[in-house]
Amino acid sequence: MSRAEGKLDLSRVVFIGRTFDEYLLMFNLTQEELRGRKILDCPAGACSFTAVANTKGADVTATDIAYYHPFEQLAQKGFDDIEHAMLNMEKAQSNYAWDYFESVEGLKKHRIQALSDCSNDMKEYPNRYIPANLPVLPFKDCEFELTLSAHFLFMYADRFDYEFHLQSIQELLRVTSDEVRIFPLIDLSSNRYEHLDKLVSVIQSQGYVTKEIKVPYEFQKGASSMLVIKKV
Repeated sequence: MSRAEGKLDLSRVVFIGRTFDEYLLMFNLTQEELRGRKILDCPAGACSFTAVANTKGADVTATDIAYYHPFEQLAQKGFDDIEHAMLNMEKAQSNYAWDYFESVEGLKKHRIQALSDCSNDMKEYPNRYIPANLPVLPFKDCEFELTLSAHFLFMYADRFDYEFHLQSIQELLRVTSDEVRIFPLIDLSSNRYEHLDKLVSVIQSQGYVTKEIKVPYEFQKGASSMLVIKKV
């Protein structure tokens, strides 16, 4: 996502996503916890969580700035991005833990599966995929029970300042009635987000309850915790 208004140049979008099973691990969720819940994935990218969770009794909406573009363009862009990313991954394997994927080829299969599930679902159920641009979302107050936010906030600390992070999290909380979960808590250099303690302090002062939780998933080294923010 970008702070710029309007559509994003497709050449600047990296359309790669994670699988449903990765989401369960990243956010420490079970399939039983999803059933009957209204959930937002923001930003969702090419992740398959929305596609799969909706077949398992959840009511999931995905939102991302990339969705301003037709799904056909996004699907092709996604496959191209996966090929490019895998070439770079070969050079940077030491920065990642390979217990889950085992190899670059295994990682590629997961990324292709996520993209295929997402693009097929976008074609069949386009109303589930809403274009939006943090820190402003086109949803009602408390429209969702649970909001999941993966691999965006905190990760791009070199591009988005503290105010953007605070405004974005407050917006996620606005549209959520129960809790927001954010993963991971580090930047692209695998350092803990430098303003996290300050941000958490402000959120707590506004009446929210926060907790950092270790999760059973780590790919980028050091990316193994999520922040849970609950309304009380």
